[in-house]
Amino acid sequence: MTYDPTGHLLLTPVDREAPARVERLRQLGFGDRPDPAFDEFAHRLAEVTGAPYSMVNFIDENRQFFAGLHTPGGTHSGTDAGAAAGGVSRFMARDHGYCPHVVVRRKALVLEDVCDYPRFAGNPVVDEIGIRSYLGAPLIDRTGIALGTICVVDTEPRPWGRAGLETIKSLAAELIEQIHHREDTRF
Repeated sequence: MTYDPTGHLLLTPVDREAPARVERLRQLGFGDRPDPAFDEFAHRLAEVTGAPYSMVNFIDENRQFFAGLHTPGGTHSGTDAGAAAGGVSRFMARDHGYCPHVVVRRKALVLEDVCDYPRFAGNPVVDEIGIRSYLGAPLIDRTGIALGTICVVDTEPRPWGRAGLETIKSLAAELIEQIHHREDTRF
């Protein structure tokens, strides 16, 4: 854990890889617009896990961007105003949620009930959005950079267990293969 100069606990980990990640995302053409293939992947992720929300999430220095997004009602927006319009926004502050922890740790994270973990229970998504469970894995590309995550969340506690962990890790590896294929065929 790190502390700011006033001694307050910072909930979001320090991300020293962010500048390199931003450059890599630019090279790949990701991180600033929705992508139908990633939306399709997020939909499949929700189906496989039975989760109501799923994302393909790319993270820069200041925010998270859901290039792929699945919601129960299918409503979401490409702008920050999306949530205010009744949908789920594709953008989230970097200090909201659990994906920044996954990216910095470079390991999958299973939170069956976020309220069981003081470090994570105080995250703004608990009170503002009602998130109670999280399952996510990093997207580490061939250059060794963690581009972002794939994740699923629920508003109820979920017993993801070892099976959930293996599933999310396997699907992250599958998506990385797709990303590499796209890169190889683009150039």
